[in-house]
Amino acid sequence: MSIATDLTADSQVIDLVASVRSGDRRAWDALVDRYAPLVWSICRKYRLGRADADDVAQSVWLHLVDHVDQLRDAAALPGWLATTTRRECWRVMRTSRAPHLVFFEPNADHRRDEHCGAPDQHLLEAERHAALREAFTHLPREGQDLIAMLIADPPLPYAEISAKLGMPIGSIGPTRSRYLDKIRRYPAIAALIDAA
Repeated sequence: MSIATDLTADSQVIDLVASVRSGDRRAWDALVDRYAPLVWSICRKYRLGRADADDVAQSVWLHLVDHVDQLRDAAALPGWLATTTRRECWRVMRTSRAPHLVFFEPNADHRRDEHCGAPDQHLLEAERHAALREAFTHLPREGQDLIAMLIADPPLPYAEISAKLGMPIGSIGPTRSRYLDKIRRYPAIAALIDAA
């Protein structure tokens, strides 16, 4: 997925969330329609029965209603939904004594669920992207500048980076490594690394 595609998808999510915050019912319906397959696919991965999956989905959407104004990064909504859904699945599994059966019967409410592989992958990528952006923002300004220059397209020569940042060329590699380690240790990134 290209950066331009990511930015377009991010701006669509940001616009939807802004409209939902202002009380736009059609935006809420569009948001639910867009991300319901993500919620259902996670429930299916946890092998929840139909009633439990319905409860999880309802809880996730109620949590979003309660927290939509508190989202710091609207573009991170897919990751927020995925995390909230997984937590709700675990809660249901801990509190339920019934066996968890996979549901596969399609119906009008969940027709897109049978095609959830592609959206699920896209949303997992969005979750990783959001976590990476958040970890990046927690670096000091000089770290953000260095990483941004190192991943620029086309790549900047070390001599140019050195001149712009006032950093010896020999320090660029070790400094980059320290900042990348900080990103890896950031809780959201560490959780993704552990899950992989």
